[in-house]
Amino acid sequence: MTRLDLYIFRQLALALLAVTIGLAALVWLTQSLRFIELVLDRGLSFLVFIELTGLLLPSFFAVILPITTFVVTLFVYVRLVADRELVVMRAAGLSQWRLSRPALSLAALTVGLCYWLNLDLVPATQAAFRAWQFEIRNQLAAILVQEGVFSSVGDDLTVYARYRDKDGTLRGILVHDARERGAPVTILAEAGRITPTPSGPRVTLENGQRQQVERVPPPPGSPPGTPPTTRLSVLSFSENSVDLARTTRGEGDSRYRNAQERTLDELLHPDPADNVPERDLRRFKAEAHRRLADPLNTLSFCLVALATALTGQFRRHGGGFRLFTGIAVVVVLLAAGLIAGNLAARQNAMIPLLWLVTVLPGLAATWTIAGLPGLPRPRPRPPAADAA
Repeated sequence: MTRLDLYIFRQLALALLAVTIGLAALVWLTQSLRFIELVLDRGLSFLVFIELTGLLLPSFFAVILPITTFVVTLFVYVRLVADRELVVMRAAGLSQWRLSRPALSLAALTVGLCYWLNLDLVPATQAAFRAWQFEIRNQLAAILVQEGVFSSVGDDLTVYARYRDKDGTLRGILVHDARERGAPVTILAEAGRITPTPSGPRVTLENGQRQQVERVPPPPGSPPGTPPTTRLSVLSFSENSVDLARTTRGEGDSRYRNAQERTLDELLHPDPADNVPERDLRRFKAEAHRRLADPLNTLSFCLVALATALTGQFRRHGGGFRLFTGIAVVVVLLAAGLIAGNLAARQNAMIPLLWLVTVLPGLAATWTIAGLPGLPRPRPRPPAADAA
């Protein structure tokens, strides 16, 4: 790089570092608020909170790097135009592509970083994050039960305790267990205690009542089309136990890994032993292509910013329209990328649309920076003949 290239590259790199870290910190703060309750009300240590939310940062960086690259490139070059620095550089003989070289170099480095994030770091951190969530939900379910609060342990199990003694005994317990489809159970008990077991925590209930609503098929000989009826069965007990570890019956100790946790090879060639549903196979394939295509958005967005900043002339009044146009183009591209991703996940025949939305804007911006070659140029008017 020449001295001018390093001058522009340094401004771009420092601005990209500052904007990316600032935006990632802002997103981290907003997303971590949903986990702060685990620290304030449910007894998890602050170190666990930092580790859990820190695992989300790589996915934040992978999403915002293309956007921050566009923002930084656009505003740094616009400032260079406004300060007439690019005018001096052009007067020194630098072409459009020589002026674009620092931004394209930074974009190339960012593309490599995005590929590393998407293909290696993000799947690993997402798997670790989901493992933390699974452990909190299954192995640490005891801390999720608060006195005087209806605490949800998973989506199908709710526990309420009026208060907790100093020795950990729960008083005035209500448990609503809807893990068995079509047969929800409600348990009322005077007291109970949560005890750890090898398969997860269990709550042992004393002196209570178990109520279950069951669907009863019509008796033999009923007319065709007779709907089944419901029956309430009530059982009083002196001692009963409920497993808090499994939020869905039959889930066992394993969990299903979603597309974000799997490596690229697992997405393209899933293990047949996993018995992945057909719908998830389509999502896996679309996710694999998304990981390969998304980093190229960094280069495309950079080219769009260069096409906006280097072409045309920015006047002292009215130059903001070009800025608005460039930002609007990227907003539309982001929306188009989300739509293409959803369509590709539903129907793999739409996967080429992912690549089209990624590559086509960069090609169009390259053509614009090159001066729109191939378009007919207006012919200069001949000089008017002198009057006789």
